[in-house]
Amino acid sequence: MDDLMRTLKISAAGMKAQGTRIRVISENIANADSLPTSPGGLPYRRKVVTFRNELDNNIGVNTVTVDRIRTDRSDFQNKYDPTHPAADANGYVLIPNVNSLIEMMDMREAQRSYEANLNVIKSSRSMLQETIGLLR
Repeated sequence: MDDLMRTLKISAAGMKAQGTRIRVISENIANADSLPTSPGGLPYRRKVVTFRNELDNNIGVNTVTVDRIRTDRSDFQNKYDPTHPAADANGYVLIPNVNSLIEMMDMREAQRSYEANLNVIKSSRSMLQETIGLLR
């Protein structure tokens, strides 16, 4: 019974971490076209989630947690748009360092990890219910 409870807690921690990752990826996608509003201004900067293992003293095993949400320091790209209010003297505007294709791939990976943890919880719950049924 303890092993099933550990499994549930480990999977729940994984779901929580991947849920945070999905939220951050959604924010990146939503801001992929967020340009600066004035010359010299900066556009939206992509965010990235990092994870770490953390010992859960209650169950005695490592679980995954969100370590931090940091900004991606990669360079911004330039887009030629001399009519934009944030265009520089040469007519270029900085655009976010968000690649929607990469974000969608990351989203799919996070979704699959979330679903895998959910399936472990469903299986563990089913096993627990069957065990209780046998004990009746």
